[in-house]
Amino acid sequence: MNENRSIFSIDGITGMLIATGLLIAILVGLSIWAINVQNTTATNFYDLKDAESIKMIGSKESDHIVDVK
Repeated sequence: MNENRSIFSIDGITGMLIATGLLIAILVGLSIWAINVQNTTATNFYDLKDAESIKMIGSKESDHIVDVK
């Protein structure tokens, strides 16, 4: 029999708690980052210049979009 087993080894409860804590920390970090990105892009407005001169075919969209900020 293997007599050197321990429930608090890195393979037991401690390892599971470390992995769970790490996954929760990554989830919180990515959620905060996503909220910040959403707030930044929600307040960034664009305007069209010369909207009447935009052609349906052969016109670049980036030539007519102006960043208001």
